[in-house]
Amino acid sequence: MKKSNTYTILNIVTIFIVTMFFSCNDSFKQVQKIGISENEPIGVEYNSNIKYTDSGRVSANLISNKMLDYSNRDFPFYQFTDGVTLYVYKDNKKSTVVADNAFVYNNTDLIDMQDNVVITTHDNRVLKTDQLFYDQKKEWLYTNKPVSFKTDQDLINGNGFDSNSNFTNAEVLEVTGIITLED
Repeated sequence: MKKSNTYTILNIVTIFIVTMFFSCNDSFKQVQKIGISENEPIGVEYNSNIKYTDSGRVSANLISNKMLDYSNRDFPFYQFTDGVTLYVYKDNKKSTVVADNAFVYNNTDLIDMQDNVVITTHDNRVLKTDQLFYDQKKEWLYTNKPVSFKTDQDLINGNGFDSNSNFTNAEVLEVTGIITLED
């Protein structure tokens, strides 16, 4: 009888150890997320003044009142709320981009500017729209929302816009408005 009790206890201990072994998993990431909601940012920054440099020269300067860091998500991004201003410097010329909100997506290098987007180029051309995308890899601006594009001579309205970052290849889609044509 004593031998039977020993085998029973040994079997129970073995089952208990095997159960514990297979129930353990790597939950370090889950522990890190304790207290952080999926819908909440991992960090908040106020009064940002970020300068981007290229070969020792400032190429852009981003100023924002509030930045939310959602880099803890599967598709990480940063959201700039309460207004954002971006100064872009190229060949000693400054262009300005202003928007109420902006999203910067890390994986795609895409910037989504929203709500009262106004771009003023170094030569005083002005683009206004409610949403504008900037592809950083291709250096390309585009939107399918209504736009207003003002040059020295023309006020061009349309339902979309495509351009390179220098505005040398700018095109307003579905054009309406006052346009000056040369003979």
